[in-house]
Amino acid sequence: MAQCITCGSELHPDRAKKYNYCMKPECQRKNLKSLPLVAIGVNKSAEQYLLLDEQTQDELASGKFADQRRGSFGTSVPTSEAGTAAGPGTAAIPRQARSQPTQRQAAQRRPAPSRPATPKPWTKSQERLALLYNEQGRRPEEIASKLGLSTYTVTQIILGSRNRGKL
Repeated sequence: MAQCITCGSELHPDRAKKYNYCMKPECQRKNLKSLPLVAIGVNKSAEQYLLLDEQTQDELASGKFADQRRGSFGTSVPTSEAGTAAGPGTAAIPRQARSQPTQRQAAQRRPAPSRPATPKPWTKSQERLALLYNEQGRRPEEIASKLGLSTYTVTQIILGSRNRGKL
C-alpha cells in the first residue's frame, strides 16, 4: 500500500496512481505544485487559457496568438505619412497607367467640411494612457476606473483614434 510522503498515512489506490501525497490540507500545501497558465484569447464572450510550457512559449514568441485587430502588442500600427509610397500594389504601376478616379471616388476623397473645434472632456495625457491601456487589451471599464473618466468617454477616445487611423 502506498503512503503519503509528508505524513506517512496510507493513500487510496486511485490517488496513488497519480499522486504521492494525501488530501490533508498540510500535505496539499507542502506538495501541491501550481501550473503556470497564460490567457491567450481574451474577448467579450470567453477567455482561452493554455498551460505555459515550452511549446506555448514558442508559439507566443512566433506571434501565433497575436491580436489581429492590432499591429502588435504595446504599440500602434504606424500610419503612412503624406508623400510616402502610395500603398501596396500601386508602386509598380506607372502613374500614366493608373485609371482616373470616378466622380464618386473623387467625392469620397474630398475632406469633410471643417467644424469648429469643440473642447474635449479629457486631457492629452489621459488620451495617451487610454490608448496605451487599450493596446494592452484592457476593457474600457478598467481604463475608465484607472483614469477617473466615464466608460463612455474612454470609448469615445478609442473610437476617435481609430477613426483618425492611430489604432
